[in-house]
Amino acid sequence: MNLISFVPTNGRKAATTPSMESMFNEFFNHDFPVSFRNGAVQKSPAVNVVESQDAYRLEVAAPGLAKEDFEVKVDKDLLTISAKKSATTEENKGENYTRREFSFVEFNRSFHLPETIDASNIKASYDSGVLNVILEKKPEAKPQPARVIEIG
Repeated sequence: MNLISFVPTNGRKAATTPSMESMFNEFFNHDFPVSFRNGAVQKSPAVNVVESQDAYRLEVAAPGLAKEDFEVKVDKDLLTISAKKSATTEENKGENYTRREFSFVEFNRSFHLPETIDASNIKASYDSGVLNVILEKKPEAKPQPARVIEIG
């Protein structure tokens, strides 16, 4: 399974001081995708990929969201998991904040599905801050029991 990710590079090394270089490495070399929206850095949640004999399971760490905030869709061999949660004015009615640091989330993660996945049989559930997406393998991709071949 391949993760589509953004790796900012222009193919040449910039002339920087060692401390400046470590700052750039710290910022750009994380295990999670980084996107830029409205001048702010947005991080996508971490994803675990677990393989069993019958399926793959994607575990997306996304606490603070509701299952209604997610959209999971498949287009050809591309699985896209996205979520969007924004503040509504009704939630804050009658309250006067002196400081507000909560940020609201929007992200997209995309995965190329291998040919061994049955794209028509994908299931998703959300529990305790983790979105679980089950990707069933096609029958021919599942391990087959050993069989004895009769010699004729």
